[in-house]
Amino acid sequence: MENYPFVASWSGGKDSAMAYYRATQAGAIPSRLLTMFEAEVAHSKSHALSYAFLEAQARSLNVPLITRKAGWQGYEIQFLEAMQECKNAGINHAVFGDIDIEAHRNWVQETCAKVGMAAEHPLWFEPRRNILEELIGVGFEAYVIVVNTKMMPAHFIGRKFTLELMDELDALGIDCCGESGEFHTVVVDGPIFNNRLPIIFGEQITRNGYVFLKVELAS
Repeated sequence: MENYPFVASWSGGKDSAMAYYRATQAGAIPSRLLTMFEAEVAHSKSHALSYAFLEAQARSLNVPLITRKAGWQGYEIQFLEAMQECKNAGINHAVFGDIDIEAHRNWVQETCAKVGMAAEHPLWFEPRRNILEELIGVGFEAYVIVVNTKMMPAHFIGRKFTLELMDELDALGIDCCGESGEFHTVVVDGPIFNNRLPIIFGEQITRNGYVFLKVELAS
């Protein structure tokens, strides 16, 4: 991976941050962040983060942010368009935060290959807990901002991601990595950032079995 430029699939959460961190530790050069947004509303898919917040993360990383809007039906078309933009800019590798769900990895690899991009998975098949302990150990600061209430209690919303939180989730039989969509996080500080993002939490919104916590930049 040394010295190659890459685009990072960027959700703003812990897994994409760790994949980015691992890639840079291996000598790769971050050149773009790609975030997919919902087609009809002004926030990102899954994590429901605003463009303003994601752009602030990108500024702290000193890496340009590119975005695309799509529903699930048109997702691949928009994803390929973004990958082609990166390819045209001389970026031949894309970094993803998937850990061990084979279907996700296969889709990413097959789709990237359509435009001649290589898909890299720096976290692939490592024990989930080990990745998270490293996340905390190297100094990332993350918070739970989305909870799937069909899979875990809503009261975990807003919690800082710590070893203690992981233990609580494990004790309840909940995957502490959230790899199956139990929850999502936002990262506000860590070794990849030039400065901590000052945040405030806003309202909680419940929709379709999910609780979303609004994340805003403190003025």
